[in-house]
Amino acid sequence: MKSSTTPLDLLLSIALDLTASLTAEDRYRRLVASVRRVLPCDAAVLLRLEGDDLVPLEAHGLTPDAMGRRFRRRDHPRLDIICNQQAPMLFAPDSPLPDPFDGLLESDPHALNEIHACLGCPLRAEGELMGVLSVDALEANAFDGFDPSFLAALGALAGAAMRTSNLIETLEHTAARHGLVAQELMREERQRRGGLLIGSSPVMEHLREEIALVARSDFTVLVTGETGVGKELVARALHASSTRAEEPLIYVNCAALPESVAESELFGHLRGAFTGAEGARAGKFEVADGGTLFLDEIGELPLGLQPKLLRALQEGEIQRVGSDRSLHVDVRIVAATNRDLALEVEAGQFRPDLYHRLNVVRIEVPPLRQHREDIPALAGAFCDEDRRRLGLGPVRLSPDALDQLASHTWPGNVRELENSIARAVLHASARVPRGDAVIVRAADVEPGILQPPVTGEARAADRGGVAPAPTARASDFPLREGKSLREAVEDYQRATIRAAVVESDGNWAAAARALGMQRSNLHHLAKRLGLRESKGANPRTGA
Repeated sequence: MKSSTTPLDLLLSIALDLTASLTAEDRYRRLVASVRRVLPCDAAVLLRLEGDDLVPLEAHGLTPDAMGRRFRRRDHPRLDIICNQQAPMLFAPDSPLPDPFDGLLESDPHALNEIHACLGCPLRAEGELMGVLSVDALEANAFDGFDPSFLAALGALAGAAMRTSNLIETLEHTAARHGLVAQELMREERQRRGGLLIGSSPVMEHLREEIALVARSDFTVLVTGETGVGKELVARALHASSTRAEEPLIYVNCAALPESVAESELFGHLRGAFTGAEGARAGKFEVADGGTLFLDEIGELPLGLQPKLLRALQEGEIQRVGSDRSLHVDVRIVAATNRDLALEVEAGQFRPDLYHRLNVVRIEVPPLRQHREDIPALAGAFCDEDRRRLGLGPVRLSPDALDQLASHTWPGNVRELENSIARAVLHASARVPRGDAVIVRAADVEPGILQPPVTGEARAADRGGVAPAPTARASDFPLREGKSLREAVEDYQRATIRAAVVESDGNWAAAARALGMQRSNLHHLAKRLGLRESKGANPRTGA
């Protein structure tokens, strides 16, 4: 039975939503639902303008990865034309312009050139373009006879609703031209590497809530989590949401600091303070004054430097190398590590007072296996990034490729996913002429995801050689009387590292890759375990 709801009823419903106590997501969902009730369509999507990009806010009929994509205007001529219009626009069925949602229809993800009806409406409020409403259908005559005046009124209300939501979300910035300052800051943050936390799973929503709560304070934050989960993204999000957002965020990789220059890098030095100090230099603390200092891999900080860092945290004072004068700095510290610092304290490798000073607020970044439902959105975002870097046409993920990605355990987390997508896009792009749509299939995903790992013995057999020493097993190191658990773990680590180095023919970089570690981390661990104490130490014996 045909619905008795009239277009006027729908417009009244949307207008009432503007004054209702709804979240922005609810408003966007109702807008898209209203469009679907009036226009027969296969897909409808509401996009917000952020700089030169159109970002999906709510969609119906699109594949899950579409919500992780950003549609740059210059890359999508149809969307750019809609943005430049003052009224709704219906494209001719035989228009040669590519549709931005080809290959993203949930009903037929293989429809690369089959969208025949495309209707777009610019969303404006007080003359300002807020976003775009795009409606697509596979039937060429799906939108014949549509009422332009109704869609124009719907677009005006949608633009007002989007503006209202933006003002609510950026209430503290409305004095500066109704939130435009906030939009500019967001655009600047996106231009910096790693400004976005992608994902709408409950786990990621909880992480965002933690960040929003902690960012308002000036507490020191310890960000923990496995390698590749996005600890740096969390640090950037904390800074961007803090009262220090307009001040610098300075990054320091403690694992890459040679012990001989670490103090100078952090606290600066005077001219002539040491050999090679030809001029005075400010350290990272001074550069970050008023802003945030992000100390990545804090567990790798040399033990001898930790008391000076503790003083800087406690007193807000630093002292340049070679100087007897203290300098006051106002710096918020965010530290990150993939180590268990409590165990490092027990082992005497990290000062307990510094650990407690850093561990005021802890944010644990979840591994990717705990929010697999975010993989499609992450994959879509990485596909768009690779498309821009490689200068390709539209990049689409086939359903079997998405299924394959979702089934992997991702021990390397989001970083591993990003690298896997990049390799898959590169392989898939070789099949098509430049500029054509690139379809990533399951076969393009690296073998490590499609097949079980190959053992060292199998690799040796393939080479016709002798199998390397087997990887150490925990059962080889039973916990004996008089031997602590830590000692047993360290024995196991030594044996595993020796086996990896032997299998890699003495190449420590290759051994680090085999162990899933950064080379610098492996060197530090080997030194701590006594495998590289003397120059030219033999990894096969540890001597």
